[in-house]
Amino acid sequence: MMVDAAGHVDAARHVASPNCDDRPEGEAVTLLVIHNISLPPGEFGGDGVERLFTNGLDSDAHPYYLTLAGVRVSAHFFIRRTGELLQFVACAKRAWHAGESAWRGRSRCNEFSIGIELEGVDNAPYADVQYRVLAELTRALRSAYPIVDIAGHSDIAPSRKTDPGPGFDWPFYRGLIG
Repeated sequence: MMVDAAGHVDAARHVASPNCDDRPEGEAVTLLVIHNISLPPGEFGGDGVERLFTNGLDSDAHPYYLTLAGVRVSAHFFIRRTGELLQFVACAKRAWHAGESAWRGRSRCNEFSIGIELEGVDNAPYADVQYRVLAELTRALRSAYPIVDIAGHSDIAPSRKTDPGPGFDWPFYRGLIG
């Protein structure tokens, strides 16, 4: 897996999200943020996440989607339970994944982080293939950027978020990335 100068990963299926903008001038990527998402909640394999990140989610297609009407979010990457890797935002750009957040005394984590969404929910185990793809992606991103920290969404926004949740096996993941 390779990352080019613009921050595109060769192994990913690219789906452009409009929900991004430029990082502040000279801002280095030093943080990876691990999230989870499934749309509708708890259902896997559909196109809800892709539609949400590209502003094409039909709010009438499911009762939960009404809560997302008008929401503009994205992540750099999404790893499906099958191991498929999608990239919505080039790493050189700022994806809108962290919201109000802080890490090690710095606010606005979107400015200096890359967001990776795993298809899942807080309390269910993730698929082994997701960990393998996440580990390979992590190694590629660490080779391309001066990443020094990896955190969960719950770590950077503890009063708002719980993901990736207790279903995420941090020791297993850390063992895979070395």
